Amino acid sequence: MQHLEGLNKPQKEAVLHTEGPLLIVAGAGAGKTKTITHRIAQLVESGVSAHHILALTFTNKAAGEMRERVRKLLTGRGSMPLLTTFHSLGVRILREFHQEAGIPRAFSIWDRDDSIRAIKGILATLGSDQAPKGILAAISRQKGDGVSGAEYAARAQSYRQQLVARTWDLYEQELRKQGALDFDDLLLRTLRLLEEKSAVRSLLQDRWRYLTIDEYQDTNRSQYEIARLLAGERRNLCVVGDTDQNIYSWRGADIEHLLGFEVAFPGTKVVVLEQNYRSTRTILSAANSVIAKNVRRKEKHLFTENETGDPIVVYGAQNELDEAWFVAHSIMRLIEEGTTPGEIAVLYRENFQSRVLEEACLHLGVPYRVLGVRFFERKEVKDVLSYLRAALNPKSNADLARIIATPPRGIGKTTLEKMLRGEELTGAVGAKVTAFRTTLEAMKRAAETVPASEALRFCIESSGIEPWLRKDPEEGEERIGNVRELVNFATKYDDLSPPEGIERLLEEAALQSDQDELPVRIAGSRDNDDRVALMTVHASKGLEFDAVFVAGLEQGLFPSLRESSADAERDPEEERRLFYVAVTRAGKRLFLSYARERMKYGSRENALPSEFFEDIDERLMNAPSRETEREDIIE
Repeated sequence: MQHLEGLNKPQKEAVLHTEGPLLIVAGAGAGKTKTITHRIAQLVESGVSAHHILALTFTNKAAGEMRERVRKLLTGRGSMPLLTTFHSLGVRILREFHQEAGIPRAFSIWDRDDSIRAIKGILATLGSDQAPKGILAAISRQKGDGVSGAEYAARAQSYRQQLVARTWDLYEQELRKQGALDFDDLLLRTLRLLEEKSAVRSLLQDRWRYLTIDEYQDTNRSQYEIARLLAGERRNLCVVGDTDQNIYSWRGADIEHLLGFEVAFPGTKVVVLEQNYRSTRTILSAANSVIAKNVRRKEKHLFTENETGDPIVVYGAQNELDEAWFVAHSIMRLIEEGTTPGEIAVLYRENFQSRVLEEACLHLGVPYRVLGVRFFERKEVKDVLSYLRAALNPKSNADLARIIATPPRGIGKTTLEKMLRGEELTGAVGAKVTAFRTTLEAMKRAAETVPASEALRFCIESSGIEPWLRKDPEEGEERIGNVRELVNFATKYDDLSPPEGIERLLEEAALQSDQDELPVRIAGSRDNDDRVALMTVHASKGLEFDAVFVAGLEQGLFPSLRESSADAERDPEEERRLFYVAVTRAGKRLFLSYARERMKYGSRENALPSEFFEDIDERLMNAPSRETEREDIIE
């Protein structure tokens, strides 16, 4: 029973409970991934076939880390369980049962930009000046709650609700016309399939007899119902989560799914993981005191056997520039003292805060990266992926419009409109259109017959993108490098039978999250991205660093006083949970800063320190005076 070694008592208790509903309340840094993966190993050890096990999480990065750990635990045992994300599972199910779902097998997956572009065009047609992002957010929230467009339209009353309903209807028509699903459809259409097709539901319940869900507090209504339906009468459902880290209510995550799990699944065994392996006692004491004020939570109190550690550094800056310089200088001193840049993170509540922080880092030569600029969102990468999507799905007008002049081939806007309407084209223009379609057909044959990386290489060569990019004297080589890196990335799918390799590549590109862009740091590896990470607190969830800076801790900024969405009710406890998440990212050093005045919307505003400071025992904090030299602050 080697997989039981190194587990503490509650972890072992959770691992050994394999039948019936199980709720694991896992505090920050309490080894939840270890518990999940060792429990999967225990299931296999007890005789459960690996293909009967399904584990779901929320990011490709988390799923990948889980797969690697399980693979090591199951070395020599043959097949692997399915460990994936909710959305990837939806793609898998919808492709397998596309006929039952009434959709094409080679459906395209629209990303957020595709959806916004479509809704922008629809709103223009309707003569509305509403913001496309706001309308899309309203539609997305309803889909996440398992609501269809028809159901929403039936109860729409206000002008805005009626506009959303009309836009939603036209949006769905456009998706069907182009043989596409958007991000939320991957869940909603899967849910509808499970609800309406009993044969499919029974087949999948028999296929996956043991279900594990990580970050259960982040599930929306659609994800909750999918899990409930897959668990079926066996009820072998293990969920892992922490009410104190529920920070996504603005996009549909419902904390009640975790709070009410024992009611929904009578007879649930509850295990609480409270021992933290990440942070110092000082940091944990601050975290515990901050979150204790919240009422809607599963009670727990994190503790650690780690050292007491250094005091939390609190810096009251004159303004945002002074704050940024403090952060940059402190980072430089940490690096000089031996902390690697990749083990340092700067967190903030809003994206606009990154600008002055970046300027200070640039001036002092601090190596950094801003999380959120995704590889798959680079124009040249999206162009290549659009070629593949158009080749596999000729109905995808959005992709055709993107690539028709990339590179230029003498086909203008008027000709494109005729193409999209299906008009017959003759003469020189017709010959160009025929050549273009012939190229797409060749790409499709490659995707269906050769490994993914070879198909991608053929796509790049036949499209003419590389020589076209080379004409750009400033950024051409870098952009070509990105295109070639896409080929390298595709090799991970070369062992899959065509066209599954290309389909999986397109799926991963469409479903990539901010966190998936941050590489996992591996001790001793030369491939680690050794730069300081700048990101929002939301993007930091699930990550950990030796040293963490939380900037902008002012009333009105953090905690934020603005509404997250026009259609969402504000959870008054969520800002405190968000701060708790920020604090618990830190392992050894924690720095908290605020500015007495900050530039907002072009004017300077006075600010008060965040109320969160009042929750932390003064004895845990070191607040240097204004006269203290920055170089002395972290000594």
